[in-house]
Amino acid sequence: MILFSSLVDYTVGIQLGKRDKPLQRKLLLLTSIFVNLGFLGFFKYYNFFVENFIEAFRFFGMEFSASSLNIILPVGISFYTFQTLSYSIDVYRRKLQPTNDVVAFFAFVSFFPQLVAGPIERATNLLPQFYKKREFVYSNATDGLRQILWGLFKKMVIADNAAMFVGDIFTNYSQYSGLTLFMGGVFFAFQIYGDFSGYSDIAIGTSRLFGFNLMQNFAFPYFSRDIAEFWRRWHISLSTWFRDYVYIPLGGSRGGKSMIIRNTFIIFVVSGFWHGANWTFIAWGFLNAIYFLPLMLMKKNRKNLDVAAQGRTFASTKEVLQISTTFFITIIAWIFFRAENITHAFLYLEGMALRLFDTPVFIEHFILSKVSFFILLLVVVEWLQRDKQHALEIGNLKIPRIYKWAIYYALIIIILFFEGHQQEFIYFQF
Repeated sequence: MILFSSLVDYTVGIQLGKRDKPLQRKLLLLTSIFVNLGFLGFFKYYNFFVENFIEAFRFFGMEFSASSLNIILPVGISFYTFQTLSYSIDVYRRKLQPTNDVVAFFAFVSFFPQLVAGPIERATNLLPQFYKKREFVYSNATDGLRQILWGLFKKMVIADNAAMFVGDIFTNYSQYSGLTLFMGGVFFAFQIYGDFSGYSDIAIGTSRLFGFNLMQNFAFPYFSRDIAEFWRRWHISLSTWFRDYVYIPLGGSRGGKSMIIRNTFIIFVVSGFWHGANWTFIAWGFLNAIYFLPLMLMKKNRKNLDVAAQGRTFASTKEVLQISTTFFITIIAWIFFRAENITHAFLYLEGMALRLFDTPVFIEHFILSKVSFFILLLVVVEWLQRDKQHALEIGNLKIPRIYKWAIYYALIIIILFFEGHQQEFIYFQF
């Protein structure tokens, strides 16, 4: 799969470098798009469309038979498909010269640290790095190890411990109070953040050991003051991919209000659908579009471009309220993301609202208190480091070396003694 996709885009790139006629160039680009999105559509969405097509006929009282297939989704297809497709588009736009180095190109597509769950790298950033001679830089390697360590903490301690609590709450939601259900949403927010940003930290840190610099994929998103800022800080490689290759070509925000509304819903619904063949992901994207649209229409979507409480240790009351509100509406959206289906999501939200003042019941008190403590630790550390590339970027801090080593060993001990039950990375399924 990845070999064929890479070969197609490598060949398309070379041919684009030799062609000047617009029609020929468009046909080459369409070949790349058709092959890449065709593979992605078949393996990821074939059964979804067949099943919903059958249900649509039944709704109108007609029977329609079609066979679904037992399709195994290739790991990482959503990530490397977008990565190799961006190369063809950039060469078509003449933003990048096509490469004749087949080894460098294939290595760019299949670069192992970020192959299965991102960041989704652009050829303009990563591909030229394969042309350079590899040189070991001690400062880069040590910083990479720090980022790996923090990523392991987020995945093994935060995400894997929270997963046990979240799984029980979402499965047995009818048995718990509204406050417990809300806590389930909070814990899932930190589970998916610890899981996905933890993977990104490990991938970026590992790449630095080999002398490669990948783009930042998470920029402390839960400190965002509005939903637009959140989407500039969450899964940055995917958000910017959709912005550059879907939103802007559709016209972006250059047209009237109707075009802005259309493009905003397209970009968020497509982003949701990218995550999987389930209506819950589409609903998640749709809900985020509703959150985002007022800011876009009032032209306040780029109001918060700096970090919260810039140059200060503590946030103002206004900033605390803004961050809390953004986090709350994000949790509501995450419930759709985590639910098994749309009905499950609405029943969960209904229980959260109607049983809000029931006596809260928390299972596994030790796990809950343990995870709560480590989430608090995560929040404090990341708040203090919110203007850095990652939370353990402390190499240049002027503190005694023994304190730095104490931090490293403390994290290692926490990981060894408090790791949760091993869970597969959530984004491996996408």
